[in-house]
Amino acid sequence: MWLNNSVTEFILLGLTQDPFRKKILFVVFLLFYTGTLLGNLLIIATIKTSQTLGSPMYFFLFYLSLSDTCFSTTISPRTIVDSLLKEATISFSECIIQVFTFHFFGCLEIFILILMAVDRYVAICKPLHYMTIMNRRVCGILVTIAWVGSCVHSLVQIFLALSLPFCGPNEIDHYFCDLQPLLKLACSDTYMTNLLLVSNSGAICTVSFLMLMVSYVIILRSLRKHSAEGRKKALSTCISHITVVILFFGPCIFIYTRPATTFPMDKMIAIFYSIGTPLLNPLIYTLRNAEVKNAMKKLWRKKLVSDDRK
Repeated sequence: MWLNNSVTEFILLGLTQDPFRKKILFVVFLLFYTGTLLGNLLIIATIKTSQTLGSPMYFFLFYLSLSDTCFSTTISPRTIVDSLLKEATISFSECIIQVFTFHFFGCLEIFILILMAVDRYVAICKPLHYMTIMNRRVCGILVTIAWVGSCVHSLVQIFLALSLPFCGPNEIDHYFCDLQPLLKLACSDTYMTNLLLVSNSGAICTVSFLMLMVSYVIILRSLRKHSAEGRKKALSTCISHITVVILFFGPCIFIYTRPATTFPMDKMIAIFYSIGTPLLNPLIYTLRNAEVKNAMKKLWRKKLVSDDRK
């Protein structure tokens, strides 16, 4: 399939061809990516070094920050460099790798969000059995399943991409490689490929979103039985999770659950979930979580003490 393609590289048209606007995008993307790295790596370091953040919730938050870091890295560095070039090109093999990594870490984030919802459900609805059900071994198995499931999803995307013959135009009207813009360049009927794409990516996004919303409705209803203080703490955590879910799944559902048509707004929406959400996640989880903020303060104090001793 791959060897039959006459196209060996693609031209990424990006968000704009205007030199001045490209410079603005360079600054914006660089700031967003730097913020994403600093925020998520700080959460990773805090959870890894703090003894007070050993609960399953922070175990899953660690992997959410890790997937956010990798998810953003699959897109942002190349986009930043491309914004400085007059014409951005990407080889066929690099394009396929980008499709795989983008969908792998994006799907991993979806599964981790589901695991975080399961964790909150058990913690709030079955508090007496929480540590028994969500023990370290179970959490490790669940994360392993998430990694394997993400790999299977991405391999399906690769199979779909490699099944497309490219023999004519090679200009991708996007700032990264994805199946939707690639479908427009294929030299064959893409109806079945698009159907498989919707049933794969679209179904994962939609079903996961509905599952998460139902789980949080059940959680919020069960909060009526808790004390006022317990309700306030659980509500704060759940609101953070719901905010992340809506910000991430809304754009994804819009992009991956419709026929093979593209709109001018698609690229702007893609910016939101590919670059914006990984930046917002650490802000949402740290600003609304006193335990994480306290652990970060302790980590910062330790660093200052170690620096003074030097």
